[in-house]
Formats: sequence, structure tokens, C-alpha cells
Amino acid sequence: MAKKVSVDLPAEVFDAKTNVTLIHQVVVAQQAAARQGTHKTKTRAEVSGTTAKPFRQKGTGRARQGSMIGPHQIGGGVAHGPVPRSYAQRTPKKMKAAALRGILSDRARAGRIHVVDALVADAPSTKAAREALAGLGGQDRNWLVVIDRADDNTALSTRNLPDVHTLYADQLNTYDVVVSDDVVFTQAGYDAFLAHQAGAKKEETQ
Repeated sequence: MAKKVSVDLPAEVFDAKTNVTLIHQVVVAQQAAARQGTHKTKTRAEVSGTTAKPFRQKGTGRARQGSMIGPHQIGGGVAHGPVPRSYAQRTPKKMKAAALRGILSDRARAGRIHVVDALVADAPSTKAAREALAGLGGQDRNWLVVIDRADDNTALSTRNLPDVHTLYADQLNTYDVVVSDDVVFTQAGYDAFLAHQAGAKKEETQ
């Protein structure tokens, strides 16, 4: 069973203003950046088909047609269809950092931030990880587990749990916190996250 660790959550990270508009903007940008943008339809110049006039101009009683590959024809090219493009949006580092602090503060104020010594003991165990999380807050929750880069035991123990998403401390981001109910830090992951935040803040001030 994981043992909860009592820590003082830094106010600058876990008691910041929660700007919902900013969080929404950062989440949308993150989702947009994840899009492949490889969608493509063929124009009338690219489809396979004859360009011959299908029937004579006059005398048939039908509307005149000049080609069988026009956009209005079955099997014809698509007009103004999607082409490969990038959906990435420019999001400054300060905006992403502020959004992350805001959503973490929201979870902290709701009592949804947990710090434990470790989820599993000396060897990987999915059962032990499931029981440890159940002991923290019951069932029917989506968990975000934040660990240190060297914590292979927890990574192996949680990867098959459908309601658990595991990230390394330097990967923690706004979207994954938004879609999770509770955030669980291991002690090593918590220390690594604060060290990463301190380094990022130092870069901002330079």
C-alpha cells in the first residue's frame, strides 16, 4: 500500500490563479498540434478518368456536359477539398506554464493532488499499483501518475491499467491534467517536477 507523504505545495505552482480561458486556449493548441494534417482529396486534375465530352452539345435534351471528372459528377474531382497542412498554433512558453499552474492549482484546491512515497515496492506489480490508487480515492476515477525518469517499476506497473495515465515529471502538461480527475506524484516525481519548474522559471527571468 502506498504511503501518502505530507508536503508543502508551493503557492506559486499549486495556488495560482486559474484562468479558464487560457487553459482552454492551451488545450486546444495542444490538441491541434497532435493532428497529423495528412488529409487529402483529389481535384479534377488528379482523378483518373477521361476528359472527353460525354455526349454531344445539342439535341439530347440533357444539360450540356464537357467532362466526366468535374466536381458535380460521380467519381469526379473534389472542389476546395482538404490538402495537407499543419494545424500547429504558436503558444508561448509563459502561456503554457501559466495554464499548467492554473489547472494544478484547481486540482490542489479540490484536494485532488496526492504525493506518495511510491506506488509499488521493489518489483513491478499491476495489482499493487491498482490497490494503491484505490486506497487514495476509491473507484471510477481517471488517474494521472507523475514519476521520475528512473522509476521503471511504476511505469511497468501502471501501463496496463485503463484508467491510469503515467507521465514523467518533465512531460506534465495542461491537457493531461484537465482530462484526469486526480494527480498522483511519487516523491521522486514530485521533487523532479519542482526542480523542472524552478529551471523553467529561471529561464523566464533571464
